[in-house]
Amino acid sequence: VQQVFKQLFYIINAVALNNLLLRKDVCSWSTGMQLRFNISQLEEWLHGKNLQQSGAAQTLEPLIQAAQLLQLKKKTSEDAEAICSLCTSLTTQQIVKILNLYTPVNEFEERVTVAFIRDIQMHLQERNDPPQLLLDFKYTFPVSFPFSPSSITMDSIHLPASLHLEFLNKV
Repeated sequence: VQQVFKQLFYIINAVALNNLLLRKDVCSWSTGMQLRFNISQLEEWLHGKNLQQSGAAQTLEPLIQAAQLLQLKKKTSEDAEAICSLCTSLTTQQIVKILNLYTPVNEFEERVTVAFIRDIQMHLQERNDPPQLLLDFKYTFPVSFPFSPSSITMDSIHLPASLHLEFLNKV
């Protein structure tokens, strides 16, 4: 069950983050607030179902950081440093793309300046990020099945003739 929810939460993360990276109309402060609220609801649900050890919440980390990126101030060099230290699960390309797509929804917000984006790129130039912008939502985590040995020995098993397994021989 834990492995299933980890995979499901990864898919939620990948699809939501990819939509954020591809749609200018959703890159805003209010979307960041809504995303963070929805993610906290998912985290509470995991806690209520005693699934916090499944790793499902950790798969949401890039989306959490993207939501926080949308909510942070984006003006000064200190803001750039804060963004760089906070967004460790996002690639440089993803951070820059979100900042480029950021769209103010009211008169209190401002567009992200080109100088600020260059400052971010300068801070992140030493990172060795993969060149991939979008997450692979078809990625599957390896499945592990716990081994529980049987107390029954093989020589004590009787195979009924109705199974037609005459080709099996006891050794």
